Amino acid sequence: MASPSEPLDTIHHPSVPAPVPNECALTEPDAQLLFGGARTAYAFTDEAVTDEVLRAIHELAKWAPTAVNAQPLRVVAVRSEEARARLPPCLPRGHREQSAGAPLTLVCAADRALTETLERVHPRGARYRALLAEGGAEGTAAWARTSATVQVGFLIQAIRAVGLAAGPMNGDRGGELAAAFFPDQDVEVLVVINVGHPAADAFQVRNERLPFDEVYRVV
Repeated sequence: MASPSEPLDTIHHPSVPAPVPNECALTEPDAQLLFGGARTAYAFTDEAVTDEVLRAIHELAKWAPTAVNAQPLRVVAVRSEEARARLPPCLPRGHREQSAGAPLTLVCAADRALTETLERVHPRGARYRALLAEGGAEGTAAWARTSATVQVGFLIQAIRAVGLAAGPMNGDRGGELAAAFFPDQDVEVLVVINVGHPAADAFQVRNERLPFDEVYRVV
């Protein structure tokens, strides 16, 4: 971020016209770390990801915005030998080698029982719990999926922010992953993320990104 001698409201980032709000004032190295310079990792060293680092990741990622602050993301951090042995049979063949080479794999899911904690995390939680009950299970599942997906994006950025690399993969065969790692929870598995220190051959050549005019339509 800005140095102590450089007021936040005067920071100029090359991608953002100044002035920008204080909380958006990233320096170029910050932005490259989290966005432009970050890439999906496909290979990792065997250096462990400790509980301390995992908690630091959560302390950053927990601020993701979610509908009525429901925070439906649930994560199983697969690290022990016993848990890692259960992972490959739940993954498509193309994902097994990548996961086997990572010291930590996060199985990320949306908790469809999110209403159970609403009264703890929102001052009008009881009201929203009743509204979701009226809308039925399908509506609640949609809320959970959307908010947890946003949380996954923050989680990937938090992994990068603490100096690690992330290798996100689609949550294919989600039913098997849910049965193996969330046996007593009503969840939808969304993404599997390999986490660790990148190996020398971790990254592929960066592919093209779609330009603004193909992504945005200003109306």
